[in-house]
Amino acid sequence: MAVEEGSAIELRRRKMPKSSEDKESAKEEKIDDILVPERPPKYVLFQRFAKIFIGCLAAVTSGMMYALYLSAYHERKFWFSNRQELEREITFQGDSAIYYSYYKDMLKAPSFERGVYELTHNNKTISLKTINAVQQMSLYPELIASVLYQATGSNEIIEPVYFYIGIVFGLQGIYVTALFVTSWLMSGTWLAGMLTVAWFVINRVDTTRIEYSIPLRENWALPYFACQVAALTGYLKSNLNTYGERFCYLLMSASTYMFMMMWEYSHYLLFLQAVSLFLLDSFSLKQSNKINVKKGTFIAKIIKVINFYLVWTLTVTFTVIMKTFVPHKENGHMLKFLEVKLGINMTKNFTMNWLLCQESLQTPSQDFFLRLTQSSLLPFYILVLIICFISMMQVIFRRINGESLKETVTLEDGQIGERPEIIYHVIHTILLGSFAMIIEGLKYLWTPYVCMLAAFGVCSPELWTTLFKWLRLRNVHPVLLALTLSMAVPTIIGLSLWKEFFPRLMTELTELQEFYDPDTVELMTWIKRQAPVAAVFAGSPQLMGAIKLCTGWMVTSLPLYSDDDLLKRNENIYQIYSKRSAEDIYKILTSYKANYLIVEDAICNEVGTVRGCRVKDLLDIANGHRGEREREGGEEQEASTPICALTRQAQGFKPATSAFQVNALSTVPPQVVCEEGDKLTYSKYGRFCHEVKINYSPYVNYFTRVYWNRSYFVYKINTVISFQS
Repeated sequence: MAVEEGSAIELRRRKMPKSSEDKESAKEEKIDDILVPERPPKYVLFQRFAKIFIGCLAAVTSGMMYALYLSAYHERKFWFSNRQELEREITFQGDSAIYYSYYKDMLKAPSFERGVYELTHNNKTISLKTINAVQQMSLYPELIASVLYQATGSNEIIEPVYFYIGIVFGLQGIYVTALFVTSWLMSGTWLAGMLTVAWFVINRVDTTRIEYSIPLRENWALPYFACQVAALTGYLKSNLNTYGERFCYLLMSASTYMFMMMWEYSHYLLFLQAVSLFLLDSFSLKQSNKINVKKGTFIAKIIKVINFYLVWTLTVTFTVIMKTFVPHKENGHMLKFLEVKLGINMTKNFTMNWLLCQESLQTPSQDFFLRLTQSSLLPFYILVLIICFISMMQVIFRRINGESLKETVTLEDGQIGERPEIIYHVIHTILLGSFAMIIEGLKYLWTPYVCMLAAFGVCSPELWTTLFKWLRLRNVHPVLLALTLSMAVPTIIGLSLWKEFFPRLMTELTELQEFYDPDTVELMTWIKRQAPVAAVFAGSPQLMGAIKLCTGWMVTSLPLYSDDDLLKRNENIYQIYSKRSAEDIYKILTSYKANYLIVEDAICNEVGTVRGCRVKDLLDIANGHRGEREREGGEEQEASTPICALTRQAQGFKPATSAFQVNALSTVPPQVVCEEGDKLTYSKYGRFCHEVKINYSPYVNYFTRVYWNRSYFVYKINTVISFQS
């Protein structure tokens, strides 16, 4: 027993060290089983750093160069630095003049709080009307600009106008940089960003309105939206780490907030973006952790149903609510415009037809597509869109059959449709393009992303590989050929664009143009020197915006089209170009407490080979008057029958131009269409804007001409009427 016991103890002692050794070896084996990623060699890290550094440098440089280009072009176009303050301000036309005038008012205010109060309780702009200008006109950019101008001490360094336009040009540089980054993220090469910028600048007539109207709300807002799209593109990438996702999410939140604050129509664009993301999620085209509605709980399913309802029925529900609870005068003109634009209804209403005649609300002209084709943008965009769309449909079909989404897509896979960020842009550009084909003004939302998507496609090896996989090439390896073409094609495009368009850009910067409008300068000078401070002026809305900016005098109307009352005022004031009696016009003007009336020759004597969108034609339609007689070939002939309803045609029609001529005189006139039973009569009164110039009774009893030049006739509205023969 003792021997056995001793041997047992010895056996246990032998096993103890053996067990500790086994434990250590097990740990070593466990550590060996864990996959520890190998650190890439130093030259690989340096290569990555160099690629990112060069790309970021190119993106920032592109934005800065574009901002400097806009500044130089603006200086050459208007000879801005050599002009007096009044002549500079005249370059802000239409609604742009209104925005800049409130920026000036903020700088003149004794304090920021006082300036904001005067804008939110503004009764010094429109006669008999107190408005919240900040809310109604989205003046947050002007508030921010005025604060920055004073807080940074720029008032001692730079003039207010240069600071204002400098901010807008700087935002355009950010716009270009954001498009650069978006294309870079999608393609993996900063060459795509360079090509995006090149196409954007070359087609800037169709990508931005910065050259024509600097203070437009979209010029302030769209750079933030471009930043949001860039952040969203990065967020949707499947290989993004946690810190990258957080950064993209914060950037999306901040840029979305700024975008909504800068533009009153931002929610429409965000709605289209929400539809794109919803479709991306519905077909399981992105990872489930990006949106948590993919979990199969009962509550998640309810949220999914609510999400579907909100996206697809929100517009219908909103329209019903508007019709039910909101007064008709607040939404009627917008609903009527959509009905007439879509051909559901016809109208003789002046405001509706005037809006339809706006060039920005017409369908795109053939020149638009021709310009995009000449720069090679449209052909490559269509090619890229077709490839991505077909690949996306293949992915959707596989999802329907139960195939799961790949976590990572390699170049050899040749499946560009597996990448969520690509599919989002395909859906988004299709939605934007569909609306741009209906309303030309929306091309400024669509065309920049056409540049970005086309540049991404030609520089992406994945897209070329996808195409070659379909073609089943045998002689050449598809990946090798894709890598070659992704470098060769953008290089060839870039060289051709440089050769054809770079000299034109340089010519624009070297040619010294001159903004020459002495008649308007003389008019503004006369108003500031001769008119009483409490005077109220009446005339076309575009001219009234300039008067508000250049003189500060009160006006009867403004070139703003989101308010029913202002639209009605515009229609009433435009009656000075209709066939109405002197007494009728006098009653209209005095009802708005107007003291002076300004008649513009450019509107009164507008002529054209094709009728339809001239202001006086639209007024005749609304008032039920037949067209005036004109002389042709020595004989008096009946003018072409005015339109009763508008249908758009792409015809070449160039009306007479003036610095403040109404945009209703469109280059795309409508076709003459009249309903059965419409009876137009001859008016017993001549056209007021012609008759008042003759200075005979009864016009001279109501109006006294006090100033005139080649373009403008100013009449004082008599307070005491004496009827003389």
